[in-house]
Amino acid sequence: MAKYQPGGGPRPAHFHGTRQLLLPEVLLLPDGPAHGRAVLVDGGKFRAIGPAERLVAAHPGLEPVRLDGHLLMPGFVDAHHHLTQSFGKAQSFGQPSEIFKTIWEPLEHALDEESAYLSAKLAALEALRGGFTTVADAGTRAPVDVRAVARGTEEAGIRCVLSKIVSSGTGGPEHLARWDGHPLIHPSLAIAVPEDAPAEVIKKTADLCAEAGAVLQVHVNEHLASVERSLKSVGRRPLGHLHHIGALGPHTLGAHATLLTPAEVRLLADTGAAISYNPVASAWKGNGVAQATMLAAMGVRFGMGTDGTRGDGFRLIDAGETAQRLAYGMAEGDSVCGAGRLWLEHATARSADALGLGKVTGQIAVGKAADFLLVDLRVPELTPSYDLRWELVRLANRDQIAAVVVGGKLRLWHGWPPDWDGPALVARAAKVGPEVVRRAKLQRVEPV
Repeated sequence: MAKYQPGGGPRPAHFHGTRQLLLPEVLLLPDGPAHGRAVLVDGGKFRAIGPAERLVAAHPGLEPVRLDGHLLMPGFVDAHHHLTQSFGKAQSFGQPSEIFKTIWEPLEHALDEESAYLSAKLAALEALRGGFTTVADAGTRAPVDVRAVARGTEEAGIRCVLSKIVSSGTGGPEHLARWDGHPLIHPSLAIAVPEDAPAEVIKKTADLCAEAGAVLQVHVNEHLASVERSLKSVGRRPLGHLHHIGALGPHTLGAHATLLTPAEVRLLADTGAAISYNPVASAWKGNGVAQATMLAAMGVRFGMGTDGTRGDGFRLIDAGETAQRLAYGMAEGDSVCGAGRLWLEHATARSADALGLGKVTGQIAVGKAADFLLVDLRVPELTPSYDLRWELVRLANRDQIAAVVVGGKLRLWHGWPPDWDGPALVARAAKVGPEVVRRAKLQRVEPV
Protein backbone atom coordinates (compact mmCIF):
# COMPACT_ATOMS: atom_id res chain seq x y z
CA MET A 1 0.00 0.00 0.00
CA ALA A 2 1.27 3.45 -0.87
CA LYS A 3 2.80 5.45 1.95
CA TYR A 4 0.83 8.53 2.93
CA GLN A 5 2.51 11.75 1.88
CA PRO A 6 1.10 15.13 2.99
CA GLY A 7 0.00 17.10 -0.01
CA GLY A 8 -0.06 14.02 -2.23
CA GLY A 9 -2.94 11.87 -3.37
CA PRO A 10 -6.13 12.73 -5.22
CA ARG A 11 -7.42 16.26 -5.65
CA PRO A 12 -10.81 17.64 -6.72
CA ALA A 13 -9.37 18.63 -10.09
CA HIS A 14 -8.87 14.93 -10.86
CA PHE A 15 -12.65 14.54 -11.13
CA HIS A 16 -13.36 17.51 -13.39
CA GLY A 17 -14.51 17.07 -16.96
CA THR A 18 -16.68 14.41 -18.54
CA ARG A 19 -13.94 11.76 -18.95
CA GLN A 20 -11.60 10.34 -16.35
CA LEU A 21 -9.34 7.29 -16.32
CA LEU A 22 -9.11 6.35 -12.66
CA LEU A 23 -6.56 3.95 -11.20
CA PRO A 24 -7.50 3.22 -7.57
CA GLU A 25 -5.34 1.03 -5.39
CA VAL A 26 -8.38 -1.19 -4.79
CA LEU A 27 -11.58 -1.43 -6.81
CA LEU A 28 -14.65 -2.98 -5.18
CA LEU A 29 -16.22 -5.05 -7.96
CA PRO A 30 -19.30 -7.30 -7.66
CA ASP A 31 -16.99 -10.29 -7.13
CA GLY A 32 -14.95 -8.53 -4.47
CA PRO A 33 -11.95 -6.22 -4.05
CA ALA A 34 -9.53 -6.14 -6.98
CA HIS A 35 -6.05 -4.66 -7.38
CA GLY A 36 -4.39 -3.39 -10.51
CA ARG A 37 -7.66 -2.34 -12.18
CA ALA A 38 -8.77 0.89 -13.77
CA VAL A 39 -12.14 2.42 -14.65
CA LEU A 40 -13.03 4.73 -17.48
CA VAL A 41 -15.76 7.25 -16.62
CA ASP A 42 -17.31 8.97 -19.61
CA GLY A 43 -20.55 10.92 -19.79
CA GLY A 44 -21.51 10.09 -16.22
CA LYS A 45 -21.21 6.31 -16.65
CA PHE A 46 -18.63 3.56 -16.29
CA ARG A 47 -17.59 2.83 -19.87
CA ALA A 48 -14.72 0.40 -19.34
CA ILE A 49 -13.28 -1.62 -16.45
CA GLY A 50 -10.20 -3.79 -16.64
CA PRO A 51 -6.49 -4.22 -16.02
CA ALA A 52 -4.90 -0.82 -15.55
CA GLU A 53 -2.15 -1.35 -18.09
CA ARG A 54 -4.64 -2.34 -20.78
CA LEU A 55 -6.98 0.62 -20.20
CA VAL A 56 -4.09 3.10 -20.06
CA ALA A 57 -2.75 1.77 -23.38
CA ALA A 58 -6.22 1.89 -24.93
CA HIS A 59 -6.71 5.57 -24.05
CA PRO A 60 -3.41 7.36 -24.77
CA GLY A 61 -5.15 10.73 -24.89
CA LEU A 62 -6.28 10.54 -21.26
CA GLU A 63 -4.01 11.30 -18.34
CA PRO A 64 -4.41 8.42 -15.85
CA VAL A 65 -5.37 9.53 -12.35
CA ARG A 66 -3.52 7.44 -9.77
CA LEU A 67 -5.48 6.98 -6.58
CA ASP A 68 -2.86 5.25 -4.46
CA GLY A 69 -3.99 4.27 -1.00
CA HIS A 70 -7.67 4.59 -1.92
CA LEU A 71 -10.61 2.29 -2.52
CA LEU A 72 -13.11 3.06 -5.25
CA MET A 73 -16.44 1.48 -4.28
CA PRO A 74 -20.12 1.83 -5.17
CA GLY A 75 -22.03 4.51 -3.31
CA PHE A 76 -24.49 3.36 -0.69
CA VAL A 77 -28.16 3.28 -1.67
CA ASP A 78 -30.67 4.26 1.04
CA ALA A 79 -33.79 2.23 0.30
CA HIS A 80 -36.02 4.08 2.77
CA HIS A 81 -35.83 7.73 3.83
CA HIS A 82 -38.08 10.59 4.87
CA LEU A 83 -36.32 13.69 3.58
CA THR A 84 -38.77 16.18 5.08
CA GLN A 85 -38.26 14.89 8.61
CA SER A 86 -34.66 16.03 9.04
CA PHE A 87 -35.57 18.89 11.41
CA GLY A 88 -36.99 16.43 13.95
CA LYS A 89 -34.54 13.52 14.17
CA ALA A 90 -33.62 14.14 17.80
CA GLN A 91 -37.28 14.68 18.69
CA SER A 92 -37.84 10.95 18.13
CA PHE A 93 -35.38 9.79 20.78
CA GLY A 94 -36.95 7.81 23.61
CA GLN A 95 -40.45 7.91 22.13
CA PRO A 96 -42.98 5.05 21.84
CA SER A 97 -42.84 3.08 18.61
CA GLU A 98 -45.58 4.70 16.51
CA ILE A 99 -44.04 8.15 16.56
CA PHE A 100 -45.45 9.05 13.15
CA LYS A 101 -48.64 10.12 14.88
CA THR A 102 -47.04 12.29 17.56
CA ILE A 103 -43.85 13.50 15.88
CA TRP A 104 -43.69 13.07 12.11
CA GLU A 105 -47.19 14.02 11.01
CA PRO A 106 -47.27 17.25 13.07
CA LEU A 107 -43.72 18.10 11.99
CA GLU A 108 -44.38 17.65 8.28
CA HIS A 109 -47.72 19.46 8.47
CA ALA A 110 -45.83 22.48 9.84
CA LEU A 111 -43.62 22.72 6.75
CA ASP A 112 -44.14 25.15 3.89
CA GLU A 113 -42.52 25.06 0.45
CA GLU A 114 -39.29 26.74 1.56
CA SER A 115 -38.79 24.78 4.78
CA ALA A 116 -39.62 21.48 3.04
CA TYR A 117 -37.00 22.28 0.41
CA LEU A 118 -34.50 23.20 3.12
CA SER A 119 -35.22 20.00 5.07
CA ALA A 120 -34.75 17.85 1.97
CA LYS A 121 -31.51 19.54 0.97
CA LEU A 122 -30.16 19.21 4.51
CA ALA A 123 -31.04 15.50 4.54
CA ALA A 124 -29.44 15.07 1.11
CA LEU A 125 -26.23 16.72 2.29
CA GLU A 126 -26.12 14.48 5.35
CA ALA A 127 -26.68 11.43 3.15
CA LEU A 128 -23.89 12.40 0.78
CA ARG A 129 -21.56 12.96 3.72
CA GLY A 130 -22.37 9.43 4.84
CA GLY A 131 -21.54 7.91 1.47
CA PHE A 132 -25.05 7.59 0.01
CA THR A 133 -25.29 8.38 -3.67
CA THR A 134 -29.00 7.43 -3.87
CA VAL A 135 -31.88 7.95 -1.45
CA ALA A 136 -35.49 6.78 -1.69
CA ASP A 137 -37.96 9.24 -0.22
CA ALA A 138 -41.08 7.39 0.94
CA GLY A 139 -43.37 10.37 0.46
CA THR A 140 -44.03 13.49 2.48
CA ARG A 141 -47.17 14.51 4.35
CA ALA A 142 -46.15 18.16 4.09
CA PRO A 143 -48.81 20.31 2.37
CA VAL A 144 -46.44 21.15 -0.47
CA ASP A 145 -45.71 20.15 -4.03
CA VAL A 146 -43.05 17.40 -3.98
CA ARG A 147 -41.14 19.61 -6.38
CA ALA A 148 -39.72 21.24 -3.24
CA VAL A 149 -38.15 17.92 -2.24
CA ALA A 150 -36.87 17.33 -5.76
CA ARG A 151 -35.33 20.78 -5.82
CA GLY A 152 -33.42 20.11 -2.61
CA THR A 153 -32.02 16.76 -3.71
CA GLU A 154 -31.20 17.92 -7.21
CA GLU A 155 -29.28 20.93 -5.96
CA ALA A 156 -27.37 18.73 -3.52
CA GLY A 157 -26.57 16.35 -6.37
CA ILE A 158 -27.89 13.08 -4.97
CA ARG A 159 -29.91 10.52 -6.92
CA CYS A 160 -33.45 10.35 -5.53
CA VAL A 161 -36.33 7.90 -5.88
CA LEU A 162 -39.05 10.46 -5.21
CA SER A 163 -42.44 9.29 -4.01
CA LYS A 164 -45.76 11.00 -4.01
CA ILE A 165 -48.35 9.74 -1.54
CA VAL A 166 -51.49 8.94 -3.52
CA SER A 167 -53.80 7.49 -0.86
CA SER A 168 -56.61 9.64 -2.29
CA GLY A 169 -56.32 7.80 -5.59
CA THR A 170 -55.31 10.88 -7.59
CA GLY A 171 -52.10 12.41 -8.92
CA GLY A 172 -50.19 9.21 -9.65
CA PRO A 173 -49.92 9.34 -13.46
CA GLU A 174 -49.04 13.02 -13.40
CA HIS A 175 -46.24 12.46 -10.89
CA LEU A 176 -44.75 9.56 -12.86
CA ALA A 177 -44.85 11.53 -16.11
CA ARG A 178 -43.44 14.68 -14.53
CA TRP A 179 -40.07 13.14 -13.73
CA ASP A 180 -39.83 10.60 -16.54
CA GLY A 181 -36.33 10.67 -17.99
CA HIS A 182 -34.86 12.99 -15.34
CA PRO A 183 -31.14 12.22 -14.77
CA LEU A 184 -31.36 12.24 -10.96
CA ILE A 185 -35.06 12.08 -9.99
CA HIS A 186 -36.76 8.69 -10.37
CA PRO A 187 -40.50 8.87 -9.68
CA SER A 188 -42.28 6.48 -7.34
CA LEU A 189 -45.72 6.28 -5.74
CA ALA A 190 -46.53 5.65 -2.10
CA ILE A 191 -49.29 4.59 0.24
CA ALA A 192 -48.01 5.38 3.72
CA VAL A 193 -49.63 2.28 5.27
CA PRO A 194 -52.24 -0.06 3.73
CA GLU A 195 -54.94 1.18 6.11
CA ASP A 196 -54.63 4.68 4.62
CA ALA A 197 -56.32 3.82 1.33
CA PRO A 198 -59.19 1.67 0.04
CA ALA A 199 -58.22 -1.66 -1.49
CA GLU A 200 -59.17 -0.50 -4.98
CA VAL A 201 -56.87 2.54 -4.72
CA ILE A 202 -53.93 0.43 -3.55
CA LYS A 203 -54.48 -2.08 -6.37
CA LYS A 204 -54.81 0.68 -8.96
CA THR A 205 -51.62 2.32 -7.70
CA ALA A 206 -49.73 -0.98 -7.74
CA ASP A 207 -50.83 -1.63 -11.31
CA LEU A 208 -49.80 1.86 -12.33
CA CYS A 209 -46.32 1.35 -10.86
CA ALA A 210 -45.95 -2.05 -12.49
CA GLU A 211 -46.85 -0.59 -15.89
CA ALA A 212 -44.50 2.39 -15.47
CA GLY A 213 -41.55 0.42 -14.12
CA ALA A 214 -41.71 2.36 -10.85
CA VAL A 215 -41.95 1.12 -7.28
CA LEU A 216 -44.88 1.35 -4.90
CA GLN A 217 -43.54 2.23 -1.45
CA VAL A 218 -45.58 1.20 1.58
CA HIS A 219 -44.86 0.65 5.28
CA VAL A 220 -45.78 -2.93 6.20
CA ASN A 221 -45.75 -5.01 9.39
CA GLU A 222 -43.63 -2.45 11.21
CA HIS A 223 -45.40 -2.21 14.57
CA LEU A 224 -47.62 -4.53 16.56
CA ALA A 225 -50.31 -1.85 16.78
CA SER A 226 -50.49 -1.52 13.00
CA VAL A 227 -50.68 -5.29 12.53
CA GLU A 228 -53.55 -5.50 15.01
CA ARG A 229 -55.38 -2.55 13.40
CA SER A 230 -55.17 -4.33 10.07
CA LEU A 231 -56.49 -7.58 11.53
CA LYS A 232 -59.45 -5.75 13.03
CA SER A 233 -60.23 -3.65 9.95
CA VAL A 234 -59.72 -6.09 7.05
CA GLY A 235 -59.20 -9.43 8.76
CA ARG A 236 -55.63 -9.80 7.50
CA ARG A 237 -52.15 -8.63 8.45
CA PRO A 238 -50.84 -5.74 6.29
CA LEU A 239 -48.62 -7.82 4.03
CA GLY A 240 -51.30 -10.47 3.60
CA HIS A 241 -53.82 -7.76 2.77
CA LEU A 242 -51.59 -6.40 0.00
CA HIS A 243 -51.27 -9.88 -1.43
CA HIS A 244 -54.99 -10.57 -1.17
CA ILE A 245 -55.87 -7.49 -3.22
CA GLY A 246 -53.20 -8.18 -5.83
CA ALA A 247 -50.83 -5.38 -4.88
CA LEU A 248 -47.80 -7.46 -3.93
CA GLY A 249 -45.27 -7.98 -6.69
CA PRO A 250 -41.79 -7.09 -8.01
CA HIS A 251 -42.86 -3.44 -8.15
CA THR A 252 -43.70 -3.36 -4.41
CA LEU A 253 -41.21 -2.09 -1.83
CA GLY A 254 -42.35 -2.76 1.73
CA ALA A 255 -40.61 -0.74 4.41
CA HIS A 256 -39.51 -2.33 7.71
CA ALA A 257 -41.37 -5.69 7.69
CA THR A 258 -40.06 -6.39 11.19
CA LEU A 259 -43.00 -8.63 12.13
CA LEU A 260 -43.13 -11.37 9.50
CA THR A 261 -44.57 -14.83 9.87
CA PRO A 262 -42.94 -17.74 7.97
CA ALA A 263 -45.89 -17.69 5.59
CA GLU A 264 -45.31 -13.99 4.89
CA VAL A 265 -41.65 -14.61 4.12
CA ARG A 266 -42.80 -17.21 1.62
CA LEU A 267 -45.23 -14.68 0.11
CA LEU A 268 -42.41 -12.21 -0.42
CA ALA A 269 -40.20 -14.81 -2.06
CA ASP A 270 -43.00 -16.08 -4.31
CA THR A 271 -44.19 -12.65 -5.47
CA GLY A 272 -40.75 -11.05 -5.91
CA ALA A 273 -41.68 -8.12 -3.69
CA ALA A 274 -38.81 -6.25 -2.04
CA ILE A 275 -38.23 -5.15 1.54
CA SER A 276 -36.25 -2.30 3.05
CA TYR A 277 -34.35 -3.55 6.10
CA ASN A 278 -34.00 -0.57 8.46
CA PRO A 279 -31.94 -1.71 11.45
CA VAL A 280 -31.31 1.68 13.05
CA ALA A 281 -35.04 2.43 12.98
CA SER A 282 -35.65 -0.89 14.74
CA ALA A 283 -33.21 0.07 17.48
CA TRP A 284 -34.60 3.58 17.90
CA LYS A 285 -38.33 2.95 17.87
CA GLY A 286 -39.21 -0.51 16.66
CA ASN A 287 -41.09 -3.55 17.87
CA GLY A 288 -38.75 -6.01 16.18
CA VAL A 289 -35.81 -6.60 13.85
CA ALA A 290 -36.46 -7.84 10.32
CA GLN A 291 -34.98 -11.30 9.78
CA ALA A 292 -32.62 -10.11 7.07
CA THR A 293 -30.39 -13.18 6.96
CA MET A 294 -33.50 -15.36 6.71
CA LEU A 295 -34.82 -13.16 3.91
CA ALA A 296 -31.52 -13.59 2.07
CA ALA A 297 -31.58 -17.36 2.52
CA MET A 298 -35.16 -17.54 1.24
CA GLY A 299 -34.36 -15.47 -1.84
CA VAL A 300 -36.34 -12.42 -0.77
CA ARG A 301 -35.15 -9.18 -2.35
CA PHE A 302 -34.14 -6.59 0.22
CA GLY A 303 -32.23 -3.37 0.46
CA MET A 304 -31.13 -1.34 3.46
CA GLY A 305 -32.59 1.97 4.60
CA THR A 306 -31.98 4.59 7.23
CA ASP A 307 -35.63 5.63 7.71
CA GLY A 308 -34.16 9.10 8.13
CA THR A 309 -32.42 8.16 11.38
CA ARG A 310 -28.86 9.08 10.42
CA GLY A 311 -27.30 9.40 7.01
CA ASP A 312 -24.21 7.27 7.49
CA GLY A 313 -23.68 4.28 5.21
CA PHE A 314 -20.88 2.64 7.17
CA ARG A 315 -22.80 2.88 10.44
CA LEU A 316 -25.87 1.49 8.66
CA ILE A 317 -24.16 -1.70 7.52
CA ASP A 318 -22.52 -2.09 10.92
CA ALA A 319 -25.95 -1.72 12.56
CA GLY A 320 -27.46 -4.16 10.07
CA GLU A 321 -24.98 -6.90 10.91
CA THR A 322 -25.05 -6.16 14.64
CA ALA A 323 -28.85 -6.25 14.82
CA GLN A 324 -28.93 -9.65 13.14
CA ARG A 325 -26.25 -10.96 15.47
CA LEU A 326 -28.03 -9.77 18.63
CA ALA A 327 -31.57 -10.65 17.55
CA TYR A 328 -30.93 -14.00 15.86
CA GLY A 329 -27.31 -15.02 15.33
CA MET A 330 -26.27 -15.38 18.94
CA ALA A 331 -29.25 -17.58 19.80
CA GLU A 332 -28.60 -19.74 16.73
CA GLY A 333 -24.85 -19.97 17.17
CA ASP A 334 -24.35 -18.19 13.84
CA SER A 335 -20.96 -16.51 14.13
CA VAL A 336 -21.01 -15.29 10.53
CA CYS A 337 -24.41 -13.54 10.19
CA GLY A 338 -23.96 -12.96 6.48
CA ALA A 339 -20.32 -11.84 6.67
CA GLY A 340 -19.10 -8.57 5.18
CA ARG A 341 -20.10 -9.36 1.61
CA LEU A 342 -23.83 -9.70 2.33
CA TRP A 343 -24.13 -6.33 4.03
CA LEU A 344 -22.14 -4.44 1.42
CA GLU A 345 -24.17 -6.01 -1.38
CA HIS A 346 -27.51 -5.27 0.25
CA ALA A 347 -26.55 -1.67 0.99
CA THR A 348 -25.49 -1.06 -2.62
CA ALA A 349 -26.52 -3.31 -5.53
CA ARG A 350 -29.40 -5.08 -3.76
CA SER A 351 -30.77 -1.76 -2.48
CA ALA A 352 -30.67 -0.40 -6.01
CA ASP A 353 -32.53 -3.50 -7.21
CA ALA A 354 -35.19 -3.07 -4.51
CA LEU A 355 -35.76 0.47 -5.79
CA GLY A 356 -36.08 -0.63 -9.41
CA LEU A 357 -32.68 0.91 -10.21
CA GLY A 358 -30.69 -2.29 -10.59
CA LYS A 359 -29.83 -1.41 -14.19
CA VAL A 360 -28.90 2.15 -13.24
CA THR A 361 -26.66 2.13 -10.18
CA GLY A 362 -25.33 0.14 -7.22
CA GLN A 363 -22.26 -1.49 -8.77
CA ILE A 364 -18.98 -0.66 -10.42
CA ALA A 365 -20.03 -2.13 -13.75
CA VAL A 366 -19.88 -1.10 -17.40
CA GLY A 367 -22.95 0.86 -18.45
CA LYS A 368 -24.05 1.82 -14.97
CA ALA A 369 -23.99 5.33 -13.56
CA ALA A 370 -20.69 6.48 -12.15
CA ASP A 371 -22.04 6.73 -8.59
CA PHE A 372 -19.08 5.95 -6.36
CA LEU A 373 -17.05 6.72 -3.26
CA LEU A 374 -13.33 7.21 -2.90
CA VAL A 375 -12.34 5.83 0.49
CA ASP A 376 -8.95 6.44 2.14
CA LEU A 377 -7.40 3.12 3.17
CA ARG A 378 -4.31 4.70 4.75
CA VAL A 379 -5.73 4.65 8.26
CA PRO A 380 -4.99 2.61 11.39
CA GLU A 381 -8.53 1.19 11.43
CA LEU A 382 -7.86 -0.77 8.23
CA THR A 383 -4.20 -1.59 8.81
CA PRO A 384 -3.22 -4.37 8.41
CA SER A 385 -5.98 -5.49 6.06
CA TYR A 386 -6.98 -9.13 5.67
CA ASP A 387 -10.63 -9.15 4.55
CA LEU A 388 -11.59 -5.72 3.26
CA ARG A 389 -15.32 -6.38 2.98
CA TRP A 390 -15.59 -7.42 6.61
CA GLU A 391 -13.40 -4.48 7.60
CA LEU A 392 -15.57 -1.99 5.74
CA VAL A 393 -18.62 -3.25 7.64
CA ARG A 394 -17.07 -3.21 11.10
CA LEU A 395 -14.19 -0.77 11.03
CA ALA A 396 -14.63 1.86 8.33
CA ASN A 397 -16.30 5.22 8.92
CA ARG A 398 -17.46 8.19 6.90
CA ASP A 399 -14.42 10.26 7.88
CA GLN A 400 -12.45 8.12 5.43
CA ILE A 401 -14.63 9.16 2.47
CA ALA A 402 -12.48 11.51 0.39
CA ALA A 403 -14.89 11.94 -2.51
CA VAL A 404 -18.53 11.26 -3.38
CA VAL A 405 -19.34 11.15 -7.09
CA VAL A 406 -22.86 10.89 -8.55
CA GLY A 407 -23.42 10.57 -12.26
CA GLY A 408 -19.73 11.16 -12.86
CA LYS A 409 -19.80 14.53 -11.11
CA LEU A 410 -17.92 15.30 -7.90
CA ARG A 411 -20.58 16.11 -5.31
CA LEU A 412 -18.56 16.09 -2.08
CA TRP A 413 -14.90 16.49 -1.28
CA HIS A 414 -13.91 15.48 2.26
CA GLY A 415 -17.44 16.00 3.50
CA TRP A 416 -18.39 19.26 1.80
CA PRO A 417 -19.67 20.23 -1.65
CA PRO A 418 -17.06 21.86 -3.88
CA ASP A 419 -19.55 23.92 -5.89
CA TRP A 420 -22.08 25.27 -3.38
CA ASP A 421 -22.02 26.54 0.21
CA GLY A 422 -22.74 23.59 2.48
CA PRO A 423 -21.93 25.35 5.78
CA ALA A 424 -24.36 28.14 4.86
CA LEU A 425 -27.12 25.57 4.37
CA VAL A 426 -26.38 24.06 7.79
CA ALA A 427 -26.45 27.49 9.43
CA ARG A 428 -29.77 28.28 7.79
CA ALA A 429 -31.28 24.95 8.85
CA ALA A 430 -30.11 25.55 12.42
CA LYS A 431 -32.29 28.66 12.44
CA VAL A 432 -35.33 27.43 10.51
CA GLY A 433 -35.55 23.92 11.98
CA PRO A 434 -36.42 24.94 15.55
CA GLU A 435 -39.05 27.36 14.20
CA VAL A 436 -40.76 24.48 12.38
CA VAL A 437 -40.63 22.30 15.50
CA ARG A 438 -42.23 25.07 17.55
CA ARG A 439 -45.04 25.43 15.02
CA ALA A 440 -45.59 21.68 15.01
CA LYS A 441 -46.37 21.50 18.76
CA LEU A 442 -45.04 17.96 19.00
CA GLN A 443 -46.56 15.58 21.54
CA ARG A 444 -43.46 14.11 23.15
CA VAL A 445 -43.64 11.53 25.90
CA GLU A 446 -41.26 12.34 28.74
CA PRO A 447 -41.25 9.37 31.12
CA VAL A 448 -38.03 10.43 32.87
